[in-house]
Amino acid sequence: ASSTKKSTPVMVKAAPDKSSNTIGDDNIQELNGNVKTVALTGGAGQIAYSLIPHICNGAIFGSSTLIKLHILDIPQAVDSLRGVKMEIQDSGLPLVVDIVTTTDPTVAFKDADVAILVGGFPRKKGMERKDMIEKNADIMKMHGEAIQAVGSSDVKILVVANPANTNALMISKFAPKVPAKNITCLTRLDHDRLHGLLVEKIKEQGVEGSGNVTLDQVRNGIIWGNHSATQYPDYRGCEVQIGGTWKKVADLITDGAWLSGGLTPLVQKRGAEIINARKLSSAMSAASAIKNHLRDWLFDTPEGVHVSMGVMSDGNPYGIEEGLMFSFPVRCRGGEWEFVSGFTDLNQEMINSTAAELKEERALAGEILGQDFSVNPASIG
Repeated sequence: ASSTKKSTPVMVKAAPDKSSNTIGDDNIQELNGNVKTVALTGGAGQIAYSLIPHICNGAIFGSSTLIKLHILDIPQAVDSLRGVKMEIQDSGLPLVVDIVTTTDPTVAFKDADVAILVGGFPRKKGMERKDMIEKNADIMKMHGEAIQAVGSSDVKILVVANPANTNALMISKFAPKVPAKNITCLTRLDHDRLHGLLVEKIKEQGVEGSGNVTLDQVRNGIIWGNHSATQYPDYRGCEVQIGGTWKKVADLITDGAWLSGGLTPLVQKRGAEIINARKLSSAMSAASAIKNHLRDWLFDTPEGVHVSMGVMSDGNPYGIEEGLMFSFPVRCRGGEWEFVSGFTDLNQEMINSTAAELKEERALAGEILGQDFSVNPASIG
């Protein structure tokens, strides 16, 4: 729930087109105190560093919304947090009215309208999946309990920290006052990677008119399941706009072997490939995916477009077991998401594999925390 109060009018530039990442250059308008409080965890990390400009320049919430930014990190990162705050102050961002840096989750989540959970324990060499879940379980429990104690029941929560799906499930368990529909996890990065790889292939083939195609002209890929190497990237409904006409990607790419076999591992392993190349995990692309996820969730998907979001599986039309945080095709209206039904001939082996991994993660989380995670604590409605 956003808070509104009287304040000194602030002169900012007009709201951007929805596809734009920056504030428009024209039409100066006057704001009178429409304020969103945004909580960001892992605030001293590289994803947050790339994300904060999107939050504060209108790319997510529009340039008619002022931002109170609550940035959380661990005590060891206090100096880095102080540096981040100074950089925000020095950036001339026109929408920021308050910046709070803290190591206390109850301060960070107090009255937040949107919470972006980027902070978690990263997977290190030699760690098994169980080790990673164990390291993150205490963090998610602490954050969930803080949200339950001081947060708004209307808060929209996006979990980015890996394992994102199961971390989001743990947040739901420990913040039961927040409806399950208000808790999502990020699979939009995989969705955007799928689109990017398809565009690259179309251009590589020299498809007529494809030279100037951008990612804004691709739609309706799907990521099913877990944000992991078991995810099921589904290109079959994907379309690209060339010369003003939407065309099926599968009709444009003549390399059938690449579509049926080569594409899936490219999407699944893209994150690892970036780590191998940069020696760091994805940051710029992750921040862009967070922006895209939130913008669509809060301000609607375009007509005829669906996107991929990790959401609670309860009530889904595809027979996925309830009580899992599973990536589905969804459309968004009025700040709410809904399943998009009607997709058939799914690769059931891949669906079963990613669902099995999520059930295994859920069981591990329950074992570590002494909880029954097979019971969904929050209402999906």
